[in-house]
Amino acid sequence: MAYKNLEEKLQASGNIVEMLRNAQAGPNVYPGVPAEFSNWREEQEAWQRTCVLFDQSYHMADLAVEGPDAFKLLEKLAINSFNGFVPGKAKQFVPCTPEGYVIGDVILFYLAENTFNLVGRAPSLNWVQYHAETGGYDVTCTLDQRTAMRKDKSTRKSYRYQVQGPNAMKTMEKALGEAPPDLKFFNLTELTIGGKKVSALRHGMAGQPGFELFGPWDDGAAVKAALVEAGQEFGLKQVGGRTYSSNALESGWIPSPLPAIYTGDSLKGYREWLPADGYEGMASLGGSFLSDNIEDYYLTPWDLGYGPFIKFDHDFIGREALKKMADEKHLKKVTLALYGEDVTEVIMSQYGKETERGKFIDFPSAVYCMHQFDQVLCDGKPIGLSTWVGYSANERTMLTLAVIDPEFAEPGTEVVLVWGEENGGTQKPTVERHKQMQIRATVAPVPYVEVVRKTYTGIKGWREQQPA
Repeated sequence: MAYKNLEEKLQASGNIVEMLRNAQAGPNVYPGVPAEFSNWREEQEAWQRTCVLFDQSYHMADLAVEGPDAFKLLEKLAINSFNGFVPGKAKQFVPCTPEGYVIGDVILFYLAENTFNLVGRAPSLNWVQYHAETGGYDVTCTLDQRTAMRKDKSTRKSYRYQVQGPNAMKTMEKALGEAPPDLKFFNLTELTIGGKKVSALRHGMAGQPGFELFGPWDDGAAVKAALVEAGQEFGLKQVGGRTYSSNALESGWIPSPLPAIYTGDSLKGYREWLPADGYEGMASLGGSFLSDNIEDYYLTPWDLGYGPFIKFDHDFIGREALKKMADEKHLKKVTLALYGEDVTEVIMSQYGKETERGKFIDFPSAVYCMHQFDQVLCDGKPIGLSTWVGYSANERTMLTLAVIDPEFAEPGTEVVLVWGEENGGTQKPTVERHKQMQIRATVAPVPYVEVVRKTYTGIKGWREQQPA
């Protein structure tokens, strides 16, 4: 049956959780680049040891927002303060529902007066576009859809690369023919690479210095060729789609919170605006955590580590709800380092027909749906959720990013990750039949990697440099 919009599809489903858990979609994909350029182990190691080139030209959507009311619109939708936000800067943009739950997060580029670009996953961009169209704002929105969602064979408007790692600045210096500018974190400038004008954002991923580079699509091949050539002597490796999905484990960013838009009278108009076959309508839900109430999967900014971003110096959607929540107990984001022997037991269960197998663990990313929620226990009692899981060749450890009760968040606390679906996946078409297994884990800081913690959360690190 063809549904007119998301609201109609949800009403017909009878149970939202069941609809999403039975969706045919697997994990978010990274199209347009090979799965591996060399091998994912050394590609992972390169972002800590030498230098990598991430090609992000295909898997993220871009939304251009232009017009006299562009600043006003975006400020109204962000939990972040816009004080001091001027052209030539960027920030993480976090919108919430009126009830104070996160819709998603993207990077917001302030390119010029009245000219912005938002880059990332669809839920946040859809939210912005909806309010632009229905809120009476004098703005124009232009969506450059990610490759996997394009209905024609047209190319993207822009390429987007990241050069990261200990040798990133040496690579950039050779590509530029001069030392790269001493630019503050999340500030923009213009460079020339391969004879092409390039927009550059001072960035960092997995705790290492680097730049995000973007420009017109037709210039992309020349810019990439110049970067690859410049990086040869510095050990630059191009990163494939298989490797890319695992880099968040070390930096501590939860990539895929479920957009909290499936319920609530205040969002009915939004669900009626959203298509039935868009991101929200086709999203898949999985993992060992199971509730009949979709709202149990919603997360607040504090749960995701975005509490410091919330600034009540402006009027924004969700403001009153967040003020009421501010003094409540919130979940705390942590890294869980899984016990190798328990992970190995799950892997060994795949061998021998006489034993029931556990849920297959893929490498390097073990995420098997678009939004994965696995239960975390301590002394047999639920204490939180794991949201992202995979293997780090740098740490030689299987890691997860989790949100747990703060009293269990002390580094060194032993917890248990429940791995596998309720009822052995018998009701989930994209999951093989299996038994649930328990994997012990140790609570660790987030970010997990020491160099990332020093860079992102040190006294002069990310918390000060990141625009609120």
